[in-house]
Amino acid sequence: MTAPRFRLLEVERFEWPFKLRMPFRFGVITVTHGRQAVLRARIALEDGSEHWGVAAETLAAKWFDKDPRWSDAQNEHQLRRALEIASEATLAAGANTAFGHYADAYAAHVAACGAEGLNPLVAAYGRALVDRAMLDALLKAKGLSFAAGLHANIGGMAPHAAIPDLVGVDFGAMLASLTPARRMHARHTVGLVDPITAADQAERVDDGLPETVEEVVATYRHTWWKLKVGGNVAADVDRLCRIASVLDRLHGYHVSLDGNEQYEDADGVLALWRAMQAEPRLARLNASIAFIEQPVKRAKALDGAMGALAAERPVIVDESDGPLDAFVQAKALGYTGISSKACKGVWRSLINLARCRAWNAAAPEPRYFMSAEDLTTLAGVCVQQDLALVSAMGLTHVERNGHHFVDGFAGRPKAEGIRFMEACPDLYADTPRGPRLAIREGVLELGGVADAIGLGAAIEPDTASMDRMPKAAWPPG
Repeated sequence: MTAPRFRLLEVERFEWPFKLRMPFRFGVITVTHGRQAVLRARIALEDGSEHWGVAAETLAAKWFDKDPRWSDAQNEHQLRRALEIASEATLAAGANTAFGHYADAYAAHVAACGAEGLNPLVAAYGRALVDRAMLDALLKAKGLSFAAGLHANIGGMAPHAAIPDLVGVDFGAMLASLTPARRMHARHTVGLVDPITAADQAERVDDGLPETVEEVVATYRHTWWKLKVGGNVAADVDRLCRIASVLDRLHGYHVSLDGNEQYEDADGVLALWRAMQAEPRLARLNASIAFIEQPVKRAKALDGAMGALAAERPVIVDESDGPLDAFVQAKALGYTGISSKACKGVWRSLINLARCRAWNAAAPEPRYFMSAEDLTTLAGVCVQQDLALVSAMGLTHVERNGHHFVDGFAGRPKAEGIRFMEACPDLYADTPRGPRLAIREGVLELGGVADAIGLGAAIEPDTASMDRMPKAAWPPG
């Protein structure tokens, strides 16, 4: 397929509030509520036809920018401003391919955001939603699923000056070789304040859904887990021992250990690892750890070698994945993996997948990999677009936490949840509380997502019930 060229004609930005059924602590923040951004984009193909697409993502505080100077509300305004900058530039850009819109604008977008004090990770959020909405519109215009569109290289992905390390890569061949996963393990996140057993609870939510790790085990029967650590070796080891006392009852399980930038440097994380190795109660959990997610603060994560820790377990980059060449920098320091999050961009994930393939092809044995991570992706467009991305790349497990901390389509009109469930009946289950993500034996069924016309979802949410996104109050003052 010759990649279609199109212009962006219009952008609509909405948002709506949601509440968590339980508090979720990661890194420096405990989340109890939030807002989701929903963006609609209208494109015009060169044949004159016009089409709408959509994207949705949480306006997450204290992840994209953890600077303590900024309040949670200011963090949200940063993300709104990144969306404004990306939208305005693309509206003025003229016709291009889907990948061309992203790659041609990358440097100017990062520079424009930087001029207003927005870091590259915040900048990536703005581009990610605009690019996803435009790609969704393009796929719907051509009647293709995301996987089918990738196979045909509908986006026109090709070597580009924005990714000089990938000169000569045949992106069309890579995309055509992808085999989408039609089922995938859900990797359950255990946050830093999540109750492990009933003894940890002073009071219960009592909404009929699992609350403790014990109850999650019994309900969803996960075999993949993501465990947060908080930066204090003694406290982290104690908590991991209590979690292990539950997980060790399982026949088998796998774990990722997520540092969320809580350690000052690689030596601090190495001290945690050695303390874990010295604790007999963690013997089975230690053996089950597949990889460690960015444990060092982003200011130092790409400053020093990670070799000693990486010799024990693979280490991935997550929060330091701001500049587009972050994985290239990280590789030289001993990192072997990088996260895929739809909030950082579809094209960024595919670029990093190409790096993994190129580096592994040149290595004696495969070392480099993508991990699929969550940003509290909520039911509907948000979770389905992220699942479409990781499914298309053929990954085997994905962190999922939105279904646990937000009850299904809570906060949305009842009819919206029903429409999404009817369109994707293998992904959702009809419960007395309404449609919810269906996780059976720890697995998500992705046939409906993989086959949906568009980017993971053939239908759109009810934007009439949402607020118009306010103009960003950024820069402050």
